[in-house]
Amino acid sequence: MNLEVMGDYLPLFEKALWLTLWIGWLGILLSFLIGFVTALVRHYRIPVLRQLAGAYIELFRNTPLLVQLFFLYFGLPKLGIQISAELCGILGLGLLGGAYMAETFRSGLETVEKTQIESALSLGMTRWQTLRLVVLPQAVSVSVPGITANVVFLLKETSVFSAISLMDLMFTAKDLIGLYYKTEECLLLLVIFYLIILLPVSFLGKYLERRVRRAGFGD
Repeated sequence: MNLEVMGDYLPLFEKALWLTLWIGWLGILLSFLIGFVTALVRHYRIPVLRQLAGAYIELFRNTPLLVQLFFLYFGLPKLGIQISAELCGILGLGLLGGAYMAETFRSGLETVEKTQIESALSLGMTRWQTLRLVVLPQAVSVSVPGITANVVFLLKETSVFSAISLMDLMFTAKDLIGLYYKTEECLLLLVIFYLIILLPVSFLGKYLERRVRRAGFGD
């Protein structure tokens, strides 16, 4: 193990780290938006849209992210739609994550008792106020463990971005190994940098879970 070599490679991994974080978190934010809307459509059983949402979830949960990225990056240009590798990564992660987030949010929504909704409406709240002030706080709090698991999963899935020539952490490690054959040093740096990304998310998720339990949500 050559520490001097690892020091030389650090700037390259740092650059790849920021690219991975940028694309990863934009994709995750998109997944929250898609997942939330899809969960509402399925929970409130909106005709036609509910069936489309179900088909979307089944499609993206049962196909690998790599296949989805290949379709977006190599398939769409055949249809006359050209997108950058960065946008492809964000869309791919957002669509995959949206399918998982939708099920997580929906399970949270279903834990809210109907009597609470009926009570809120009987007190004069509008449906939007009931959703915002009664339903969502409870649903989101119950969903915290699932949301954390999904975020960690999606951040790990960024490792396949190298397949569409994005200079992420995995691409950088593979490129350096191919050029200089410093396998152990590159793999160790790869592990370290993924831990830098994932450990804070895991710790934050556990902290939020404890806060939710103390607040009494989800009981």
